[in-house]
Formats: sequence, C-alpha cells, structure tokens
Amino acid sequence: MQIVITLKSLSKRKGFLEKKPIEIVNVPLNLEELLTELISLNVNTYNQKEIDLPFLPYLTEEEINLKSTVGKIGFDLKKNDTIVDLNEAISTALQAFQDCLFKVFLNDKEIESLQENIELHENDEITFIKLTMLTGRMW
Repeated sequence: MQIVITLKSLSKRKGFLEKKPIEIVNVPLNLEELLTELISLNVNTYNQKEIDLPFLPYLTEEEINLKSTVGKIGFDLKKNDTIVDLNEAISTALQAFQDCLFKVFLNDKEIESLQENIELHENDEITFIKLTMLTGRMW
C-alpha cells in the first residue's frame, strides 16, 4: 500500500513541505504500528547506505537539479559506519510522541494517542509536525 508522508517543521522560517510517497508492507491498525513501520523502513534504508569514501562519484546536472528542489544537494552517503539499533529508534520515536515533541495527522485529522485506531487507504496523507520549544524549560 502506498501512503504519502508530508513533513513539516514549525521551526523553519519559510514553510518547508515535502510530500514523499512511501510503500508500506504491513497495514497498521493504530499510530504505534504506523510509527513502528515507518521507523523500520527508515532505519533499514539508513543502515544499508554506503560509507562516505575518499573517492566520490560526481553528480550529474539532473541529479543536482532534483536534489536542489528538496533543499539539500549531496551524495546520500553516511559519514560513519554506526548501525542504528531498530528497537532503540522505535522506543525513542514513541517516547517523543508521548512527550508531545511532534504531532501526527491523517488526512488533516490529528491522531491523539498511540493506541488510537486508524484506517489507512491507498494514497492517504500522513503529516508530521515537529514542535519546537520556545523557552528553555518544559511547559
């Protein structure tokens, strides 16, 4: 099933949006399962990236133009060989949601708890909004 992820950061001065289609294998029934599925996909992708080697291939003009639309031009290589622990990444993401560090919306409706039932359909839009603290302490 394909879903569309929209990433937003409230800390950026200009509203930066990126819609990214994602193919998920296991259809989640609640937010916790959705986050687990998305974190698993991202961790696996990261862990499979090549290490940044001294000899780098060049980027074609087409690749530069494509990457400039996202706002970052680079080779998509890791700087070190650290392998991300999947269980730790999932635990951190779930804790961050519980601590209200980000919000999740499914087709413009906020998902308020990890156990809230969700019903995903093809090309549904999931939006993540990272919240930024404006003071040095918790509110």
